[in-house]
Amino acid sequence: MNRRYFLSSSVALGAVAALSRLLGVAENLLQKPDSSNGSKDTRGDTSKSKGIKKVIKTDAEWKSQLTPEQYNVMRQKGTEYAYSSPLNEIHDRGIFECAACGLPLFSSAQKFDSGTGWPSFWAPIKKENVIEEVDKTLGMTRTEVLCAQCDGHLGHVFDDGPKPTGLRYCMNGVALKFEKQT
Repeated sequence: MNRRYFLSSSVALGAVAALSRLLGVAENLLQKPDSSNGSKDTRGDTSKSKGIKKVIKTDAEWKSQLTPEQYNVMRQKGTEYAYSSPLNEIHDRGIFECAACGLPLFSSAQKFDSGTGWPSFWAPIKKENVIEEVDKTLGMTRTEVLCAQCDGHLGHVFDDGPKPTGLRYCMNGVALKFEKQT
């Protein structure tokens, strides 16, 4: 890849990440809180989770449990900056779990270096552990990936990945935690 293309692509990705973060904050400010407790209701549709028991918490509970960056990404659908996640450099054998609820999401056996700056996988551990929804933000149509247990935003899936699936689950590192296996 030539250097000019790489640099312009990196700048463009950074701009998209920053815009996504700003739009997520603005969207959260515009949402009406649940009148019963002053917090946003985070209950999801259990029919999409294929039997996985939902973790239901108030917005205040999520804020107290997650770091500010995790909260921005997972509850406000933000995006971390490309190349900012230490999970990009993990090559050990293990499982990538949801940072909010601990549901196993991806295996290191399905991880690959996509060159995008975000941890990428060609498949989840179990298809029912993630929910895929249409995302039409930022003037484009993408497929958003959510944790099936807590509805936390993880990232997006694209159809430009490696074999055998041809998919690239491009995840925010702050939305995952790594459990090393021996």
